[in-house]
Amino acid sequence: MQRKIDSAQLDQAYFAKNGDTHLVEVARFWESFFARALEDFEALGGDILKGFQHFDETGQINIITCAATHGYFPLLGFDSCIAAQVKTGVATHKKHFGRHPRGIWAPECGYRPSGTWSYPVQAAGSSMLGPNSSFHRQGVEQFLASNGIDFFFVDTHLVETSAKFTPYDFLFGGVPIALEEETDAPHPSLYRPYLVDGPGRADGVNVSIFPRDPKTGTQVWSGDIGYPGDPVYLDFHKKRWPGGHRYWQVTNSKIDMALKTPYYPQHALDRTRGHAEHFAYICRDTLLNRSTNGTPPILTSPFDAELFGHWWFEGVEWLKNVALQFAREDSPVKLISCADYLDLHQPSGYLALPEGSWGKNGTNEVWLNPDTSWTWKHIYPAEEAVRQMAAKGTWKKSTEATRLAKQICRELLLLESSDWQFLITTGSARDYAEKRFNTHLDQFRVLIDAWRRHDAGQPLSAETMHSLSEIEQRDSVFADIDPSLWA
Repeated sequence: MQRKIDSAQLDQAYFAKNGDTHLVEVARFWESFFARALEDFEALGGDILKGFQHFDETGQINIITCAATHGYFPLLGFDSCIAAQVKTGVATHKKHFGRHPRGIWAPECGYRPSGTWSYPVQAAGSSMLGPNSSFHRQGVEQFLASNGIDFFFVDTHLVETSAKFTPYDFLFGGVPIALEEETDAPHPSLYRPYLVDGPGRADGVNVSIFPRDPKTGTQVWSGDIGYPGDPVYLDFHKKRWPGGHRYWQVTNSKIDMALKTPYYPQHALDRTRGHAEHFAYICRDTLLNRSTNGTPPILTSPFDAELFGHWWFEGVEWLKNVALQFAREDSPVKLISCADYLDLHQPSGYLALPEGSWGKNGTNEVWLNPDTSWTWKHIYPAEEAVRQMAAKGTWKKSTEATRLAKQICRELLLLESSDWQFLITTGSARDYAEKRFNTHLDQFRVLIDAWRRHDAGQPLSAETMHSLSEIEQRDSVFADIDPSLWA
């Protein structure tokens, strides 16, 4: 941040020398912006999480957790892999925030119900892990319930196209056959939570879903009508070098970079107030007369956090102004966390959900397609190898073996990140994603081969321990990771 302050000061001198008084003022804006950010950072002692923890503990926000590395649940193979993603995510949340999370963000809003499944690809180097091998997998809600999670979020279409799967007939191994029937409400409301229906219901699995509202999502995300594309907002891509500060507004998303016009910070901040008023109006209009049996409706509008302040620089100011709109005494709509809503109101019955996501066409295709299938051919054998290692338990016999097993699990979690397939499919950073995936795959192979030699009776060599130390330094996430989660 100090470098940003210094570069803004240099920009001021440059623009002043060239007689551009307006850009001098914009450079001063950046100097002030980063000076305040640095002051806030130092006031927190460099611990940004502490600031969020304060607001969580005082009930002003409700921080939820996520899967450890954002692994895409519908395509992960063994149940133990989802269990490890969830348990590690919950443990990390408790470590940093000092309390158990009530909710979770299922990566990519990905959901899979309980049922029989087979691998969508033939695993590399394995004749056993492929489309011809079928087995039973638990539904996402069962993993969440076993970790004390009360709610998660699903995309619109999972609720609108849901079918009620009940009663259950059971085959060998307790695998249910779902008898598809119409739901109690053929068009379930998107503005109330539901309990997920499934075989776990009989065992007391009560996990709620909050459906995503499509209209408010479109208003913020859309490249055509979304707020971030307004001409007066800061352009994300055009930067001045050196320093990297941005001095131009969106102007028009379809014009050449050279034609972008200068940014006016105050104009942009003023526009956030108008957009906040419009957003509040949409919410009021959407929720009008949607009360059911006297229970107030709830509109859930989730977004990627990086949209606010990163892609859309003024997004944080917009969020503040939206909160101020709903805080007005005359506002019929009020802000409430999902946890607080569930404390006040019961979910509106049970709803069975199909498999899906908030990705393209609501399916798995962003993460599984001809460009990404090769990643899964390597992920599935890695999952099987870790499961076998964890089940044997011999990794507990020495400090060195435990270190090795823990790092193997870390590399698997990193391999499972849904970001790699997303970046490959969208093409936004394909080379980077492929390089990162292959790096973790190579490191996993080095470590799992060392483990297999050690498990066969060979001592861990100095070379192996040196390689392990180097990999630990690069990938030091989840210090308290527990390999037994994969057993």
